[in-house]
Order: sequence, then structure tokens, then C-alpha cells
Amino acid sequence: MPLNNPDNTRLDRVVAEARRQADTRAQTYRSQALKLFPWVCGRCARSFTSQNLGQLTVHHRDHNHDNNPPDGSNWELLCLYCHDAEHSRDLDAPLIAQTRSSREPATPASHNPFAALKDLLKKPDRA
Repeated sequence: MPLNNPDNTRLDRVVAEARRQADTRAQTYRSQALKLFPWVCGRCARSFTSQNLGQLTVHHRDHNHDNNPPDGSNWELLCLYCHDAEHSRDLDAPLIAQTRSSREPATPASHNPFAALKDLLKKPDRA
């Protein structure tokens, strides 16, 4: 067999088996999570029924899909949209940090909308 033509059949079998095992594992923790928790998104509080339950996902809080304690302490149910947002936050954080100038200190907001409220309350009513 030439070196530039690897045996893809073996690789395909390994990948297919890994996917099958991941799907089996996912079904196991998914079914457990759906029994443990109410069918409500943990972020936006959207409720789900058996008709749209496919849109409710199991999120691993520590991002380790092999960490599946039977009490569900590493899981939370999130709708597809909130689940995507959760993972996007992790991807976007380093990019946002890079865009900030390291020379400019982060300054907290200084506006106080109630600064003159005490003086306004002391003034006599001019009605």
C-alpha cells in the first residue's frame, strides 16, 4: 500500500464507533437529566412539552461530557438558543479581552442619576 493512500476503512470504523459511543453516552445522561429536572430552560425559563422537547439540551457546567454524576450536579437543561449563547460566551471572551487596550485602565461608571435628589427634595414646593 502506498504511503500517500492511508487505509481509510479502519479510520472510518474508529470514528463511527467513537460517534456511536458518544451518542449512547449522551442518550444516557440526557434521559437521566430529563427525569431529574423540570422541562424548563435554566436561563430563559422557556417551558417545553413532549412535542418540542428536542429543543431542550443538556449543558455540562464544567464542559466535560464525561463528567456525568447520577445526581445531575454537572448538568443544566438549556434551550438550543441559550446553550449556543453559553458556548459562544466562552469563545468570545478571549477575543473581547484582546480588543481592550492594556494601557487604558477600566474605569467604572461615574454618573449618579440621584446625586441632586436630596437638594431637590429640600426645596419648597412652588405650586
